[in-house]
Amino acid sequence: MRTVELVCSPALEAAVRAAWERLAAAGLPSLAGNTHPTNRPHLTLAAVDDFPPGAAARLGALFAEVLPLPVKLVDLQVLGGSAPLVWSIRPDPSLTALHAAVWEVLRDADGHHPWHSPGRWRPHVSLALRFRNADAALARAVVGADGPAGSFVAGRTYDSVDRSVTPLR
Repeated sequence: MRTVELVCSPALEAAVRAAWERLAAAGLPSLAGNTHPTNRPHLTLAAVDDFPPGAAARLGALFAEVLPLPVKLVDLQVLGGSAPLVWSIRPDPSLTALHAAVWEVLRDADGHHPWHSPGRWRPHVSLALRFRNADAALARAVVGADGPAGSFVAGRTYDSVDRSVTPLR
């Protein structure tokens, strides 16, 4: 699987990582424990089995036109009963347009993963995986319901086969 992701500005990344650390210090699940070098705060725009020819270059050009993109992380929530703990993002027209443009670039890609498709996509930055709704109140007390503001400053792709990251801008 190949993803298309936006990465945070240094200040926004530091704020999200601080939330990861506060969750871990409270004994809650957190992405702070994932020490793989590719683990960093991000927003996933799309996931496909593989990119069509020329897609990476087209995505890089697209990101060069629109980034940096301001963002506000809001509404701490668990996406399901035992699923990721996230700060949601209310997409503004710029982010919605970028998301649609990414999907247009990937229109001919093999193996679209539908949870990121237009109409189903729930933009967010993850704080923990396999989180329980029962712990959501404690998480809000530890990190706050609303998250920080900042910007997305670059794009990347993650390849789940070899666990590598390639910049797209």
